Amino acid sequence: MSLPEQALQALAAFEQGKGWEQRARLLMQWGDQLEPLAASEKTEANRVHGCESLVWLVAEQADGAWRFKAGSDARLLRGLLALLLVRVQGLTSGELLALDLRGWFSQLGLERQLSPSRSNGLHAVLQRMAELVVKR
Repeated sequence: MSLPEQALQALAAFEQGKGWEQRARLLMQWGDQLEPLAASEKTEANRVHGCESLVWLVAEQADGAWRFKAGSDARLLRGLLALLLVRVQGLTSGELLALDLRGWFSQLGLERQLSPSRSNGLHAVLQRMAELVVKR
């Protein structure tokens, strides 16, 4: 399966990043580009549980393709969410359910830097996406 254009841009950017400091800066830059959630979207119903930080996820499906918005109170996590979103935007339900999250973050060179709590948080977000997909 080919990657969306923004995911290819992310891969290119992170391939240039040498070392954790550069990648952490890139992560924060990507997080700063996340479309901010409206206050009305930061509801308990949109909250992702299983994350140490506050994380919200909003999903909509149009013509079989999923679009997500996400936000967090943690800057580094916003970057990880941005990278997750560029990978999943526009996927069908089947593609989304088959996504190899660890593989994606390995391609970006970030898997070793993901603490267990961040890794668990990202998996909680992906799990929430899967729940939303199955409900519809």
